[in-house]
Amino acid sequence: MFILYRVVLNFIKNKVMRVLITGATGLIGQQIVKECHRKNIEVYYLTTSPESLEDKFNYKGFLWNAKKKEIDVACLEGVTAIIHLAGASIAQRWTEEHKKAVLESRINTANLLLNTLRKNKNEVGHFISASAVGAYPSSYETLYTEDYPEYNPGFLGEVIKAWEEAADNFKELNLAVTKVRIGIVLAENGGALPEVVKPIKNYVGASLSSGKQWQSWIHLEDLAAIFVYSLQQKCTGIFNAVAPHPVTNATLTKTAAEVLDKPLWLPHVPAFALKLVLGEMAAVVLESQKVSAAKIQEAGYAFRYERIEKALDELLQ
Repeated sequence: MFILYRVVLNFIKNKVMRVLITGATGLIGQQIVKECHRKNIEVYYLTTSPESLEDKFNYKGFLWNAKKKEIDVACLEGVTAIIHLAGASIAQRWTEEHKKAVLESRINTANLLLNTLRKNKNEVGHFISASAVGAYPSSYETLYTEDYPEYNPGFLGEVIKAWEEAADNFKELNLAVTKVRIGIVLAENGGALPEVVKPIKNYVGASLSSGKQWQSWIHLEDLAAIFVYSLQQKCTGIFNAVAPHPVTNATLTKTAAEVLDKPLWLPHVPAFALKLVLGEMAAVVLESQKVSAAKIQEAGYAFRYERIEKALDELLQ
């Protein structure tokens, strides 16, 4: 009986998928880890901080340093897919120094992973990279799908183009490559929502600029689930990770105020004021991208939060 028990355990262990995640300790990464564990997927992760290392059931950390081109190659043991999220935050004033960090943090980490795979025996067959809907040019009319050929001419477009090209390099190793273009992430304790809600709670909420700019949002749970769905279904190519029903900034602000039962009495925050405060980074809130979710839905993914009302009810109530 004991021998049979061990055989069964070994069979189950061998069937468990193991994925390596970069950026696993961030907002999105933590939710993807939860989703992986919910789907019985084992997680290895890379971190630059020794204090963030853990070694427990289904979750084990390894050190790396892209600037020094250092990585613990043990992170590849038994790994069949990589989810790459690491990169400096864009939610910081875009000085020339920080813009360089935003770009290099994405490219250098991808290149380190690529060279590590080249030089070491591994079982990795799938590379899934984060990207962003900021890839698309700003427009009030266009509904963007993944086959739109042009990149945003601004800094975001420059970063995303280089980011996605770095991901495509993994095709040289005959890996399947997936690029997940992330919309505005709505979460209870991170992402864009706290910044939207704070002035509303303090009775100074207002739409930004004209309020007519499209904001293609996604609930954090759906975002994590799309990454894991892409992993399990072996989806390849570009996929927009946005809810099926984008809203304008005015609608987002109004709906949040209604859920919180707070009034909106101030006029719109003018664009020039946002540019004075945020500098070039104001593009994040002033640009308009109406983005389609049809491709991931056609691939079989069913959204948990399709409409902004349900998402905000869940996050704010």
